Amino acid sequence: MKLWGGRFTGETDKLVEKFNASIDFDKKLALYDIIGSRAHVKMLAEREIITSDDRDKILKGLLQVESEIKEGKFSYKVEHEDIHMNIEARLIEIIGDVAKKIHTARSRNDQVALDLHLYARDRLVGMIELLIELEKAVLDLADEHKLTVMPGYTHLQRAQPISLGHHLMSYYGMLSRDVERLFDLYKRVDIMPLGACALAGTSYPIDRESVRDELQFERLYENSMDAVSDRDFVLEFLFCMSTIMTHLSRFSEDIILWSSSEYGFIELDDSFCTGSSIMPQKKNPDVAELIRGKVGRVLGSLNGLFVTLKALPLAYNKDMQEDKEGFFDAVETLMVSITLFTGMLPGIKVNEEKMKEAVYSDFSNATDLADYMVKKGISFRDAHALVGKAVLYCQENNKLLSELTLEELKDISPVLDEKAFYYLDPKDSVQQKKSRGGPAETEVMRQIEVARKEVLSQEATCEKLVKLI
Repeated sequence: MKLWGGRFTGETDKLVEKFNASIDFDKKLALYDIIGSRAHVKMLAEREIITSDDRDKILKGLLQVESEIKEGKFSYKVEHEDIHMNIEARLIEIIGDVAKKIHTARSRNDQVALDLHLYARDRLVGMIELLIELEKAVLDLADEHKLTVMPGYTHLQRAQPISLGHHLMSYYGMLSRDVERLFDLYKRVDIMPLGACALAGTSYPIDRESVRDELQFERLYENSMDAVSDRDFVLEFLFCMSTIMTHLSRFSEDIILWSSSEYGFIELDDSFCTGSSIMPQKKNPDVAELIRGKVGRVLGSLNGLFVTLKALPLAYNKDMQEDKEGFFDAVETLMVSITLFTGMLPGIKVNEEKMKEAVYSDFSNATDLADYMVKKGISFRDAHALVGKAVLYCQENNKLLSELTLEELKDISPVLDEKAFYYLDPKDSVQQKKSRGGPAETEVMRQIEVARKEVLSQEATCEKLVKLI
């Protein structure tokens, strides 16, 4: 008989039973469910809703269930629908009818909400830890290549000379904001819903504050209907993960392009590549490509939950069971993606000569020539037009700007002199860009120094959160 089957006279259709069950995926919440049940049972005894003897028997039974789960000996059954009923049913088998008191002053509605909060809080801190390690890997690579000159791109066309270190620090900026978002998200995850019951609270003299203290949540949901129907924290978590995956995807795109024969800027370590079943010469950047591809499933999970929640009346509806599979999948997808990306970066071999060759064989120094003319008294708009004509002249005569003679430069504008050649050198161009946030070595070094201090602060904050949970 179902634990909820008192008012039913017929059996559940087998297909309905399978369709209705969530145990295949919500068993991930097993240990969090036990943590919540322990806190709940302790409170029930403190408030004399159950006896201390009942509490001790239930806690002992929960310890055995926990051991069976950790050792892989627990038998999950579809007929018990979800992780909550599976654990309760097993508890009844172990300690008898006293186990049925565990659900006093509690509903699966506030129970599953609690489990999700505990799971999200735990994974959130773990994700921050992984992102911090990725930030460090990016900073190390940027520090190593703060003088490595390369083309900067807009519209995938060579634009202006920069350094590889400067390029990499732009990704650090993205990751740093990702960590900030996750820290801020923690406030919405760190709210306890237990005690809301199905939607209307309870007439039992429960103490929600004591359970909150036991589970180390910062706040309680103040409204019982909000407590069981809120999935904003899951939506927000999915948004943060979608943003992180988008950043990793953009980074992956650069890595994929740079490792191609057409660019030849980098070579990935063999351990993060695969070959072709037919073409012996191939070395494919599969890890970067898969990360780029998996962003779709994380974004899909976010969109899917938005659609699920958009028209749900309060409070709980069975539709909300759809909040978990995509969420769990997104968490696992992102955490393995971050781990792999962090491992991939240190093994990258940078072809500095190839990058230098690229930036010395294009017109990405055109803006620098225009800027020099401005310093000589010409308006930027006029200088822009003159240098544009000079580029056209070079293309027609198979030359680069740096290959023009002094006479040819003076034909462009009489204000140009020998010093103009200094402005046409990509390496010097980079070092002149000393504006805050620019690619000059001193600025990249400052950015890295500020970033390393920021990472130390992030680590300290993360350590505090780890101690709290």
